[in-house]
Amino acid sequence: MIGSNGSGKSSVFDAFGFLDGAVKMDVRSHDSSWRSYYLKKPGDLAVSVQFDGDTEFTVTVPFFKKPALNDTTFYGRTSFRQIPRLTRTSLGEGANVDFQKDSDRPKFFIERDNRFENDVEKITEEILKDFFRSQQSNEQIRKKYIDPINDALNNIFGGGNGTKLQLIEIIPPLEGKVAQISFRKGDSEIHYNYFSAGEKEVFNLLLNLLSRSSLYQDTIYFFDEIDLHLNTKLQFSLIKEITENWIPENCQLWTASHSLGFIEYAKQADHASIIDFDDLDFDSPRTLTPEPKDNPEIYEIAVGKEFLPALFQQMSIYFVENKDRDYYATVGVPNTVFVSDNNRNNVYHKVRTTKYKGIVDRDFLSDADIAEIKKHYPNLTVLNYYSIENYLYHPENLMEYNTSKGKPFDKDEYVTQLTEAKNQAKDKIIPILALKRTEYPYFGEPAYNEKPLQNRFKNSSKNEEQAAILAGYLNSNDFETYYKVLPMKSYCTQLPQRQNIAKSDLAKTSWFKVAMSQLLGSEDKGA
Repeated sequence: MIGSNGSGKSSVFDAFGFLDGAVKMDVRSHDSSWRSYYLKKPGDLAVSVQFDGDTEFTVTVPFFKKPALNDTTFYGRTSFRQIPRLTRTSLGEGANVDFQKDSDRPKFFIERDNRFENDVEKITEEILKDFFRSQQSNEQIRKKYIDPINDALNNIFGGGNGTKLQLIEIIPPLEGKVAQISFRKGDSEIHYNYFSAGEKEVFNLLLNLLSRSSLYQDTIYFFDEIDLHLNTKLQFSLIKEITENWIPENCQLWTASHSLGFIEYAKQADHASIIDFDDLDFDSPRTLTPEPKDNPEIYEIAVGKEFLPALFQQMSIYFVENKDRDYYATVGVPNTVFVSDNNRNNVYHKVRTTKYKGIVDRDFLSDADIAEIKKHYPNLTVLNYYSIENYLYHPENLMEYNTSKGKPFDKDEYVTQLTEAKNQAKDKIIPILALKRTEYPYFGEPAYNEKPLQNRFKNSSKNEEQAAILAGYLNSNDFETYYKVLPMKSYCTQLPQRQNIAKSDLAKTSWFKVAMSQLLGSEDKGA
């Protein structure tokens, strides 16, 4: 889950924690008026949580009712996990812990998670039991407890001599001394207390999973901000290691993060999803679905638009209209990043006043209009067709898509039907051409004041001349002549060949990718 601070990510975890407490019956919402206030929005009569998933169940939890889940359905960690130094000097200094009931868990996601030293005691107890009560050799015990941690540390921090970490020993707190948890780093031996914050964060998480994951085998794990204190590369390595090697197979891992490394891992992993909480008003009901992974704006929570030039110094940055960036991003144009803006005019002004590039719809522009725009705004790319939908629903693109799905597609019949639909629509379109063109911002700046270029898009004879040319395009029955100014976004939508096909799928064809690559390639060459 991504989103700015305060956007509501941790509230999801509080909902999971509320369910968990109701299941275990050890945290009752009516125990405290403060707890009721903490969980409720003003005006609510009761706390209610609905949870729908692949298991196809829904749970509603009033204050007094135990949900039909089990004690191990949820296991969560708050973001306040780090223990700066070990403090216990003897075994049993902590409260008596029921690990099966997870009784030492924080009750709210704004509280500190103090499980670490309990985990140290549990692991050392398990090691001693195996040593005295089983027939396992020292080597077998090491493989069970020490090697998994060392393998994980190597995968996360790397094997370089300066960064490689290896756990040497875990000795419980005895004789008035804190636990001896020692590591080798390079040529030095280091106690846990002298680790960096990031190293402590990783070891804390690994030890916790080593001590408790066997108890939670059919579970939703929810960990808040486990990327704390880690650089981008380590963030990626950590989430990859935890997800692929430490979370049991029949489980889910939910995490909330602003981390570029986590976002990149989720983008690459087939089994991961990204849910965006940013800029949403949760005073109204919201249904959130996973973001398209080819959407470059998922990175904005980690890197704002204002930092794009510094981050992508060797790359072309194109601003595009609205959600069109979802389609451009699938093309995979080398060294190119697409960023959405609200509309055509915003993209135009961004290009005009900065070094950014931009892509806008052709709309009702003549060939001569486009030639002038290219000449005066070299960083602005104008589509060859009315809009991105003209590319997506182009007969060649639909032909490739249907062929790949093993479905029949008669391209000639589609063009015939398209031409008929155009002829039915043109009498509605042609009368508004000149008026629509007055909305266009091109040549509107003072440099073109009262000059012929500016009059191309004003209520003038220049505008009417170009509108007449566009009317000629629409009156033609030659496909490539009329199709370039036919608004496929809002017309011809009832054609059967357009039904039940996701535009995101049409953007993945080779034809579409070649068309977009050629468009941008020709712009870069100044053609």
